[in-house]
Amino acid sequence: QVQLVESGGGFVQAGGSLRLSCVASGRTFDYYAMAWFRQAVGKERELVAGITWSGGSTFYGDFVKGRFTISRDNAKNTVFLQMTSLEPEDTAVYYCASPEDSFYSGAYQTYEHDYWGQGTQVTVSS
Repeated sequence: QVQLVESGGGFVQAGGSLRLSCVASGRTFDYYAMAWFRQAVGKERELVAGITWSGGSTFYGDFVKGRFTISRDNAKNTVFLQMTSLEPEDTAVYYCASPEDSFYSGAYQTYEHDYWGQGTQVTVSS
């Protein structure tokens, strides 16, 4: 059974930074792309960032504008999201997700992701 467990959310002032982590279990982590999505109150879930199984390619939502970095440590079955220059508009629940298919290489559409974590709240104050 695939499990994704996020951590690292919290409360931060505008301009601050946070680092989210997601530990995966239940299958061979190295074979699967990973992604971070977010959902703010009253809004649809949107892609924040995705990373291929090897870490060799990354993809970001347009709003990121160089502020966030996704990375992974395959030895630790963990994917990270380093967030800097946070804005109040970044306030949302952040979810770790992964597709069913191994060696996925796509545009990280929400519907393509079969496994989701429980989410971690990020709140940015102005």
